[in-house]
Amino acid sequence: MIRPILLSLTVALSLAACTPITSGQLAIDGKPRPKLYQIRERDTAKIQFRTLDSVNALRQASGAGPIELSAELTAAAATHARDMSVQNRPWHFGSDGSSPLDRVARAGYSGAFIGEAISETYETELETLAAWMEEEGTRRVILNTDATEMGFAWFQEPNGKIWWTLVLGEATATPQEPLPLG
Repeated sequence: MIRPILLSLTVALSLAACTPITSGQLAIDGKPRPKLYQIRERDTAKIQFRTLDSVNALRQASGAGPIELSAELTAAAATHARDMSVQNRPWHFGSDGSSPLDRVARAGYSGAFIGEAISETYETELETLAAWMEEEGTRRVILNTDATEMGFAWFQEPNGKIWWTLVLGEATATPQEPLPLG
């Protein structure tokens, strides 16, 4: 009598160990699903200044001077982040055909446009910055020694996807040819 009960218990425990992980825990690549990074409106300043501090730390390590946040560049970045979502593609041109230079001018920025970095991701701002630093073009924009100001904004869709835009400029410069877009 005890033997069949032990056998049944052993089979039940073995089958329980073989139960597949629920679909919500692993992604298609077998890695754990990332936790959704939900940005609340009240976190805007904290995220912008955390990014600014990180950019300045990277710039200091490379020998470049610090930069400051610019309201005009941030407005241009916010416009483009939302527009990329509408277009459903990360690229440097607006749905109206505008270039980064056009958007910066429309936002009232009087300095020189240095460059723009964009991303479509579910990652945090610091993970996105790290990815930008791995790419030569965006790294060159972020570490450009002529840059004195930065605009940084995003648009988050209801599904959690985030469209990030970072724009750098030189406040006291006369307009010049921008670096190639990264």
